[in-house]
Formats: sequence, C-alpha cells, structure tokens
Amino acid sequence: MELFLHYSLIPSLCIILVLSFLQRRERCRQRDDTSYLLGDHFGIIVPLDFVGAFSNRWSYGIAFGATANKVMFLFLEGYQPLQVPQWAQAFVLLVGGFEVGLSHFPFFACLSSEFRLVSSILGFSYSLIWFVVTVLHITQCPHGRFLGRFETVMFYWPSLLCLSFLLGRFLHMAVKSLRVHLGWALQMKEKPFLEIHQAEHVKQLLRKPPLQEEQKSWFQTRVYEWDPCFQFPSRMIGTVVLAFICLYLFIVIEFCMFVYVREKLDVFEGKLESYIASVNQTGPLAPVILQVKELMNISKGVWLVTILPAALTCVSYLFHILACYRKHMKRLWAGNKHFLPVKFHSPSSSGSVVAIARYSGWQIAYILWGYFIIHVVQSLLGMVITYGLVLPVIHDQGLEMLHGLGIGILTVSIVLGLMIVQVQIASSFFLQPRMAAADKQKPLALNNRRAFHNFNYFLFFYNVLLGLGACLSRLLISCILGTWLIARIDRTIMQRGYERADMGFGAWVGMLYVDHCHTNPVLVSFCHILIAGHRERTLRPVIKYGHLNQSAGARLSPRARTRWLLLQTLINNPRLVMLRKSKPGHGSREFMAPRFC
Repeated sequence: MELFLHYSLIPSLCIILVLSFLQRRERCRQRDDTSYLLGDHFGIIVPLDFVGAFSNRWSYGIAFGATANKVMFLFLEGYQPLQVPQWAQAFVLLVGGFEVGLSHFPFFACLSSEFRLVSSILGFSYSLIWFVVTVLHITQCPHGRFLGRFETVMFYWPSLLCLSFLLGRFLHMAVKSLRVHLGWALQMKEKPFLEIHQAEHVKQLLRKPPLQEEQKSWFQTRVYEWDPCFQFPSRMIGTVVLAFICLYLFIVIEFCMFVYVREKLDVFEGKLESYIASVNQTGPLAPVILQVKELMNISKGVWLVTILPAALTCVSYLFHILACYRKHMKRLWAGNKHFLPVKFHSPSSSGSVVAIARYSGWQIAYILWGYFIIHVVQSLLGMVITYGLVLPVIHDQGLEMLHGLGIGILTVSIVLGLMIVQVQIASSFFLQPRMAAADKQKPLALNNRRAFHNFNYFLFFYNVLLGLGACLSRLLISCILGTWLIARIDRTIMQRGYERADMGFGAWVGMLYVDHCHTNPVLVSFCHILIAGHRERTLRPVIKYGHLNQSAGARLSPRARTRWLLLQTLINNPRLVMLRKSKPGHGSREFMAPRFC
C-alpha cells in the first residue's frame, strides 16, 4: 500500500491538471507575462471550502474517512518516505503529509468541481483504482499475527466502505450530469450565496417570540435538540467522521499491542511457574512471585475491561463537541462572549486563520491521545478497586476490608460534618438577620463580634490540619478532571489566567471566530441583499428576497418598502423605539409611525 501511495501521485497529478485546465481564471495576466499564453485556463482548484461549505457535507466527510488509514500511519509516525536524521523528522512528516494529501486530492476536487460530468468520471475512475488495490491487498494477506483471521479486513473495511460510497456518489453525479447534457433534465442551479437555513435563522430573528414556549421532550432537554435553522459546515462533519474511524483504528492497534504484550507476559509467567515448581514453592521468592503473577493477571483483565468505557467516553465527547460548537456559534451570533476567557475576546486575525487550519487535525489527535490517557486512568482506577474491594473478598478478608472501609468513610464524614457545622454556626450566630422576608440569605454583616473572634481563634489551628486534606483533594480532583477532559478541545483545563497556554483551546476559539465572521447569517443575509440590489440596478430586475420565500407582488417604490419594513421591525422589537434618533426640534424620542405613499 505504501508503494501504491507513491505511484498514485501520477494519476492524481493528471486529474488535477485536467480539472485545472477546465477551471477558468477570473483575472488574466498582462501580455508581458509568460502566463498570458495559457489564456484563462489552469485556474486554482479548491478541494473543499473549509469555511462556508454546507452542501455535500456527508460526501466530503466520507472522503475524509477514506484517508483514515494513511492518517493513522502519519499519527503513529509509521510512514516516513525519507530516511533523515532525528532532528529533521518534522520535515519528513511534513513531506509525508503533503504526499498523503496530494494522493487523496482528486476525491475532494472531483466533488467540488463545477464540471460535473468530467469530474464525476475522473472521480469514479480514481476511486475504483483505490478500491481495487485495497481489495487486492486484503485478499493477498487477509490474516495477521495478532488478531488471527481477517486481521487485515478489520483494518481496511472502513476505507472500503468509504470508497464504495464515493463510487456510488460519483456514479450518481455522472448520471445526473449526463441527463442534463442530453437535455433530459434541467440544468442544476448555481450554489446560492445565502443558504436556506441561514435565511430561516434571519426570519426567526425577525418574528415576534411566542408567548408560551413549546414543551420539549426528555431527549430534547437532556441530550440534543435538532435546530432546522442551523447546519454544521462540511469541515466539522469531515472532522467527526475521520475522528470516528481513526478512533476505531487506534483501538484495533492498541488491542494488537495488548495481544503482543499478553503473549510476552504469558511466556514470563511460564518461567515463573517453572521456577516455583523447581523450588517446590518453598523458596524465599515464592510469595513475591505469586503476587507478581496475580498483578499481571489483574492488569490484563482490567485493561481489557476498560477498553469499552474509554471508547464510549471519547465517542460521547465527539457528539458533545458538535453540540458545543452550535451553542458557542449561536452565542457569538448574539454578541455574547462571556463564555470565553477575557483574553480571548479579541484574538489576533492571523492566529484565527491559522487556527482553522489546525483545528481538524488537532481535534483528531486530541481524541486519540485522550482515549489512551483515559484508558490508562480508568485502568488505574480499576486496579485500585480490585485491590481494595475485590481481592480481600476473594482472599477471605472481607470483614477486615469492610472494617477499614467503614473507618475511612466515618473519618471523611466527620471531617465534612465539622465543615458543615462551621457554616451553620456562622449562619446562625455571626450574621445579622434578613432585612426583608423575601431575601434568600442573610446580609454579609457581622453580628456577635466578640464570639466571632474567639470562634476564629480556636478553629485556626484545626483548619491548618484540615487545609492539608483540602490541598490533597484539590490536587487529586485536578488530576482526575484534567485527564478526563484532555480530549475536550472545546474546554480549557488550564487555570484562570493561563488559558493561552492551552494551544488546543486557542485553536478552537480561533476557529469559532473565523466561522462567526464568515458565516454569520445576519451578515450573509445583508451581503445577499446588497448583491441582489446591485444586480437589479446593473443587470436585470431580480427578486431581492427570493431565499426568504417572498413572492414577487406589485412593484412598490423603494421608499414605501423601506418604511413598511421599518414599521414591521419596530412592532416586533418595541425596545428599538427608544434607540431611534429623534428628529430636530423634538425634545423626546417619540414613536414616529412611517408615512406611506
């Protein structure tokens, strides 16, 4: 497969040249430039609009999924086309990344090309080549060393599934384009500047909010609520699809390594058993060897059991990241930045542009490393539970375990109880009574000051010892939350004031700002109205609000239409009346109803 990856660059470059020749350049060079001889051909091909692409989202996502195997080789640094010193490994990985991107470039270029018939034929042919080569690779070596039968199938079936989908997609595109070419179907419409869901979002903002909100189901309240006025861009769909497949491949690779380590441990365990048999279990090391064997058996069992919960945790993170993306984007559209740290309220433009290029790759890497770290932490917790609760019962030490557990729970309960008693004493004796019956709590005003000072003095020495336990609990909770949320790139795990040290969260915020500035529905709708008005004045009369589902009625003057829209906006938003500029000579800001012709 690595050899074919090198040779696949030849048809890839040919397809890129063909599509580039068909792509027209908007601006031609001057006659004194040598590129003038090319005319308006050989334009720049865009594989995917990473900012404003909302069509063919799942096709682009499946195309990303077809690259999962190569992405995993790059992630594990197993694919290095050149042999260089250790200090130059970063350049080798960069070259490998460019090679993988160039070999899979035709998938995206053929999906986004305007020349549907030619691009669909080229895309189908290129996808078929990859599909056939992958099938030949599986049939020649279907079995493996670690998983036994059909090990290669377990690695490559996601790529085969994605390639099969791309074959069907390109075939569907070819049939539709051929029907249009033969005149059997109408020409497909151009890509709209204003998407339908963006227009629906603007219409929802202009409507008067309902008096009573609709009752939501448990799934809508607790899990997810579908919003018809919002769509995830193709970049987010592709990132999630590729992350799912890479996570699956990472788990398979990890399981293969587990099988390899287990075989080595079994050999080592056999040697220990032969040693115990040789000394008739009477040697000085026999008890230690038995404990080591028990430790190895428990470690293997706990590691195998915790694969599923660690994987489910990361899968839930992927869905939660999508939900957080929608929530954060809607807050930015509403002008709310309070959910972000203060230092991220005005990020640099260059950093945000780089962030949107980093986000997808970093998100996948965070998910993979996060799975491994979460798996390790869950295995350690499983070891603690096994040694603390399970083994004592197996070794007939259940009563001693319950005795120690009861003493520990009682000690913690007493400490927490004393802390609660301090709060209750402070609330009952050292605060002045409520100023009004409707107040939720007493005012922060001291009462019984002499008793309060004695209370602080005698508890000072006790709180020194209590602070030691609080410090250790703070360290433990920070470690657990930090490792548990390491895969969450949408949430920083740094302390307040140190958020810029979290580069993953910085990439997330920069990506949000780029999407906010380029896909804000209100801004896009405003630009759509300007473009439609410009075309109406220069080319031909068009309907300005076609995407807002407005019918072309009787032609009105622009002034009357503007006044009518102003009246409708002020009725739906009464607070805007107070913000209107008053006319000269009027001391108060009165609601001036617009006059109609």
